[in-house]
Amino acid sequence: MSRDRAFKQVDVFTAVPLLGNPVAVVLDAEGLDDTAMQRFAAWTNLSETTVVLPPQVEGADYTVRIFTPRAELPFAGHPTLGTAHAVLEAGLAMPKAGRLVQHCKLGLVELAVADDWQKDGLSFRLPTYAVEEAPEADEVVALLGADVTVRAVPAAVNVGPVWTIAELGGIAEVEQLRPDLTRLAAYSERHKGTGLTVFGCGADGAVMVRSFAPADGIPEDPVCGSGNGAVAAYRLVGGQIGDGDTYMASQGRQIGRDGKISVRIDGADIHIGGASVTGIEGMLRL
Repeated sequence: MSRDRAFKQVDVFTAVPLLGNPVAVVLDAEGLDDTAMQRFAAWTNLSETTVVLPPQVEGADYTVRIFTPRAELPFAGHPTLGTAHAVLEAGLAMPKAGRLVQHCKLGLVELAVADDWQKDGLSFRLPTYAVEEAPEADEVVALLGADVTVRAVPAAVNVGPVWTIAELGGIAEVEQLRPDLTRLAAYSERHKGTGLTVFGCGADGAVMVRSFAPADGIPEDPVCGSGNGAVAAYRLVGGQIGDGDTYMASQGRQIGRDGKISVRIDGADIHIGGASVTGIEGMLRL
């Protein structure tokens, strides 16, 4: 039987409503089965929907399950930040020594919580990453289009989701990119990947990112935390950035958003952060 459940929709990687990437957060998901969770995620038609459950392992403040319109993810970036924002705002968990610990299918994810987290945002430590050459790298280059410069062999970066990463010739190429989404969906399905994230760098150190996941029903992700984490891992392993480096990436302008993603490198650890703002809250009958 359905019942009323607390609900928030949080815009992530922005302090301005409607300019980030929204995540739907069901704050009381006890009693929902997998089918109901996935059906609701398909109904919201957002890139991700999360459901919050009581902690199920030692050391966690809460458990979260993360769904695209078509499948469950082991981990994702903007849902991690948006869910933590919603949980803190609702008073369902309290940070300890400036830290919040989320449990997802990938494992425990540590978030840093500033004293004024509603203003300064939250960040998470990328729980794991591995970088290797992308399979069928020539196919990746081909689906990007003949007018695109790819600076190195594309990589497969596993951050929970597995993103194919390609560095383009510059920000202008990222802005103008029109990948073949049909070929990309087939490629992702063949290799059990999430999708494609591209990036380009400007002479002033600016970084622009775009993420495409048509196999998961997401032609273009407005602002992608795991995609940006994968880009950071690609750059770190490739020697473009190193310990102590920070940068700010932008994403989403091509589809009417203006996301800002902060990246910080601490040794081999990658921290991804940004602001969030609640756009919708109330009760959901589910």
